[in-house]
Amino acid sequence: MSSDEPSVTQRPGSGAGAPASTKWKAHRVRAGLHHWEDDEPPADPGQHRKRIEPWLAALLQAEHVSLLIGGGITIAVAKLAGAPIVDMKATPFTCDLAAAVDRAAKATARLTGRGEANIEDQIRAARELIGGLRIVAADGDQGLFGVRPGELLAAWQDAVDERLRSLLRGVLRTERGIEQALGSPGSDGDRIRRILCSFLLSFASRTATRERLHIFTTNYDRVVERGCDLLGLHVLDRFVGRLKPIFRASRLGIDLHYNPPGIRGEPRYLEGVVRLTKLHGSIDWRHEGSGEGGPRIVRAALPFGAPDDHQKLPEHPRDGLIVYPNPAKDTETLEYPYAELFRDLAAAACQPNAVLVTYGYGFGDDHINRVLRDTLTIPSTHLAILSRDGASGRIQRFVEATGRDEQITLLLGGHFGDLATLVEYYLPKPAIDRTTWRMVELLNRRTQHGANEARSASDEPDAGGPE
Repeated sequence: MSSDEPSVTQRPGSGAGAPASTKWKAHRVRAGLHHWEDDEPPADPGQHRKRIEPWLAALLQAEHVSLLIGGGITIAVAKLAGAPIVDMKATPFTCDLAAAVDRAAKATARLTGRGEANIEDQIRAARELIGGLRIVAADGDQGLFGVRPGELLAAWQDAVDERLRSLLRGVLRTERGIEQALGSPGSDGDRIRRILCSFLLSFASRTATRERLHIFTTNYDRVVERGCDLLGLHVLDRFVGRLKPIFRASRLGIDLHYNPPGIRGEPRYLEGVVRLTKLHGSIDWRHEGSGEGGPRIVRAALPFGAPDDHQKLPEHPRDGLIVYPNPAKDTETLEYPYAELFRDLAAAACQPNAVLVTYGYGFGDDHINRVLRDTLTIPSTHLAILSRDGASGRIQRFVEATGRDEQITLLLGGHFGDLATLVEYYLPKPAIDRTTWRMVELLNRRTQHGANEARSASDEPDAGGPE
């Protein structure tokens, strides 16, 4: 197959005798009428750019735009920075009943279509066991499995503590590596900063009169927040307060305004504002069981890439650290504060004229996939999937099971999903940059030669367009 010419592939099952499903090739593009796939990366990115970039620019002009970011963004930035990547693979526990916990974790992974169990599955299964042991220990039964339930409970609590502590240290090591690279002299730090900021700015620089970009992430790290700080973006989340921000359940439409000089009583929306929702919590979230108003979620003053012995790290992570393992049961999403977070996702995505873009999300969380499927039941919505690979076939299974090809844009493969390549070739320019459009309009008013120059200048349209 030629890498320069698009190929329109027949949808599985659309023709007589067509197979139910065929394995996708390593690189796949579906952007409007432009369809292409091959096992090798394209020889000339420019051939795809002139079709993909305008399509993405049009999508990002939708009335409602959301960005769902998975672990792929952290992995991409960490690789650019030469930072260690957090290992989420499951490692067996050594306590009594460890085999039962591992079997439960594997069953969870199979149920969600994730395949191999990870550390989140293990923590969820271990916490369920701890809950049962706590009940038995309180009852005073001394004959459970030949050991005292109180001793078994303490052993499992220590094991979960150590596993969470290891995860926390891994995330902080990644953050430290990225921060060191950002602060390094020379071009390396500047390149990482430019790529991360350009990626976020392509989505965040919407005209202030339109609804704000809503960023959703399943990551525990603060790479997205660090990028927003570098850009000077104002982040609106559910935390209120300065010294000890507290998570609030209120969904008031709080926003930022300013008063233009010479105009009274007519505030304008401030540009450079985004909303952020961390669906699985964050390493700086803490659960406090006491205080005014009862239990609450607070955000600790934990610096980006803090050392492993920082005073704001919890002594017993199982009690204070808010890390939300992938759920296998719907009832788990009802726990506070995650019910509020998933309500935000459903409210942002499941509405008319909405576009949801995913980057680095592996479609291994069924509770999120369910929202994405519900989103596509609305004809005017659109889903754009950007990924370095097919996530072990999960993306293909999701797309084929959904059956909404016209509402799904795909940029898959090591070429299209590479963060630097994506920023350089395929993502549109910031939406509020009107300078190019004004130049084009000016040239169009001139001679035929000027009109030709205008057409040449507009070959790479930005995401803003004339207002």
